[in-house]
Amino acid sequence: MANTKSAIKAARKSARFTVRNQAVKTRLKTLHKKLDAAIKAGEAAATKVAANAYASAMDKAVKSGVVHRNAASRAKAHTAKYVFAK
Repeated sequence: MANTKSAIKAARKSARFTVRNQAVKTRLKTLHKKLDAAIKAGEAAATKVAANAYASAMDKAVKSGVVHRNAASRAKAHTAKYVFAK
């Protein structure tokens, strides 16, 4: 248990950020699954829309500090490989 005022506040912040981070990560996973489904279906238009949504969500996650910028860049590069290859 936290003993000082600053530690108590840090514990509150940690709990709040954990909930936010989990929501963002869940959304990213959902968007990634939609992208994979569109790629497997072979639908070029749906793949492009899903890729744009996934890349946008990744950028927002980086902006809020949930995902590291290099990890997001790598994920976006993998996504672009499927979008622009066709």
